[in-house]
Amino acid sequence: MNITVKVLSVLCLIGALNWGLIGLFGFDLVAFIFGPMSILSRIVYTLVGLSAVGLLVIAGRNYAQRI
Repeated sequence: MNITVKVLSVLCLIGALNWGLIGLFGFDLVAFIFGPMSILSRIVYTLVGLSAVGLLVIAGRNYAQRI
């Protein structure tokens, strides 16, 4: 696993944990740390979303190579 996949995985894990907190407790950790819809929280949300897309692309390439 290269560094890109590790970074993307960590960002997705952060997003997953944040959504778990929102779903279970109604608590948005990113908004709590950086402020609701501040520029920093929007950057974090954007990076998490882009990392999910990146992991999907990598997974699709790996799947296509195995066929």
